[in-house]
Amino acid sequence: MDAKSFEALVVEAAESLPEEFQVKLENIDIVIEEEPTIEQIRSSGEKKSVFLLGLYQGVPLSKRTHYYGSVLPDKITIFRNNIERACRTDDDIKEAIRRTVIHEIAHYFGISDEHMKRSGTY
Repeated sequence: MDAKSFEALVVEAAESLPEEFQVKLENIDIVIEEEPTIEQIRSSGEKKSVFLLGLYQGVPLSKRTHYYGSVLPDKITIFRNNIERACRTDDDIKEAIRRTVIHEIAHYFGISDEHMKRSGTY
């Protein structure tokens, strides 16, 4: 899949969130990188970079206090090559992007991987 089509799918996934979530997304950037860096792999807790489809870096809303402010944006990174390697078709890529964007936005709201696994959303 070409880079523009991939980016359009990431935008579509973010814009497909219900309005009540979209209005709470503040000071956050969603970026696309080809591969995760060593630091991103380490911070994610994954053993191998191939399993890292996306990464949230920042302070979740649930952890912010009244002292939070004047900070750089939180960041969600979507790893294009890993998603494409994990998928067979363009439809698979679209679904993987949608799930990854939603998963990382859930981290922004303070929802842990463990909670997502228990609730069946991951």
